[in-house]
Amino acid sequence: MTAAFLIADFFMLSHDLYWLLLLPLAGLALLLFMLRFETGLMVMALLTPFAVDIALLPGMELSMPVEPMMILFTAIFIFRVLLQPGYDRRLLRHPVTIAVFASLGWMLITSATSSIPAVSFKYLAARLWFVIPFFFAAAHIFRQKERMWQFVACYAISLVVVILISTSKTLGNFHDLQTLHRVMQPFYNDHTAYGCVIGLFVPIVLHYLIEWRGKGWQWPLLLVSFVAMLVGLFFSYSRAAWISVLGAAAVYVAVRMGMKVRWMTLFFVVFVGLFFAYQSDVLYKLGKNKQDSSYDISGQVKSISNISTDASNLERLNRWASAFRMFEEHPVMGCGPGTYQFLYASYQRSYQLSTISTNSGNRGNAHSEYIGPLTEQGVPGALLVVCMFFATFVTGVRVYRTAADPALGRLALAFTLSLLTYYIHGFFNNFLDTDKLSVPFWAFTAAVVAIDVVSEKKEESHSDS
Repeated sequence: MTAAFLIADFFMLSHDLYWLLLLPLAGLALLLFMLRFETGLMVMALLTPFAVDIALLPGMELSMPVEPMMILFTAIFIFRVLLQPGYDRRLLRHPVTIAVFASLGWMLITSATSSIPAVSFKYLAARLWFVIPFFFAAAHIFRQKERMWQFVACYAISLVVVILISTSKTLGNFHDLQTLHRVMQPFYNDHTAYGCVIGLFVPIVLHYLIEWRGKGWQWPLLLVSFVAMLVGLFFSYSRAAWISVLGAAAVYVAVRMGMKVRWMTLFFVVFVGLFFAYQSDVLYKLGKNKQDSSYDISGQVKSISNISTDASNLERLNRWASAFRMFEEHPVMGCGPGTYQFLYASYQRSYQLSTISTNSGNRGNAHSEYIGPLTEQGVPGALLVVCMFFATFVTGVRVYRTAADPALGRLALAFTLSLLTYYIHGFFNNFLDTDKLSVPFWAFTAAVVAIDVVSEKKEESHSDS
């Protein structure tokens, strides 16, 4: 028997079939998902922060070990729903779920009309194995309140470990900004995704810290985790992450003051309208700022508005300008999901290039969760993304104000504020094509929907959020 295993190992290694070594692990995952379905979701959350991208086959790179687990989990969930009907139909009728269905449906249509169909359908497949486990399956599982805490705890524990590792690598490198931007590798590709996910967890961890103060051993652990996240957020040097957390804090104050969602929306629309109305004057003022990114906190803050010399800001503007040129050619159907990074090079202009510009498409996408879909899926695709985000936000605030159980209402608001950090961060970057952000993002969205479905509403409540 030993000889047989040695021969098999030699054959796999000599023929570069390394992925076959994962078959025993796949068998364990299959057993876990079949016997402990809910636990399987938590295990994937626990492993996600440690996952690394590995090219298993030429042209096939997956985040190991979680993406193969997601694919397997998705298949098992679909079979469970088909063979054992019992999925809560209230979840399927929820406005957020309808928006998710519509977004996926339009993504399917635009994949068929894509400039590079193979890339788009691969992109759609990856989106499905993110959404099905962590939105559709999670929403059903999260009808039990304790499951939400288990999910948050699983991801947060691993994230804190990554923060501790990254922070230890930060010590002694404070004067080397490029090194500071890479200390979170290989777990997170760069400091922006790292800062984004920390910002995503700050509101929900703070919620549990406040709700559970003085309750046993969990509270000190939460306190340590929260402090670690604040340290990680600071040393991420991600300006977008800082802005997103401050923005969520401002919205929390507005919600607590009783401001209606329609007024918050109106203020935002007016702000955007004024920006475009006076964009020439605004861009002229911003162009005078020469402060580049810096390890110094004051310098880093000042560099947020530097569109004159800061390479990161200049490259973002370059990507946005290229995206809008692509959009002008494909305003309705877009160029196809996931294709921007393969097509944008020819839409760049020499006078907009930065020191980090590239034609190879290996440094990310359109750097916006709104402009990206606009370019790749046209106006309908971008509108569906906005509708999904807005429906989730409205749901969370409404549940906070109408839930008969105040604790459930506060929990819904905490998840909503966490998601809001991503909605704000989405103006500057987009990460929903990665497992690192998709896992908590879709799970938190599922939590808001699940709380809305299971919570009883106050009698004679006429709140319009």
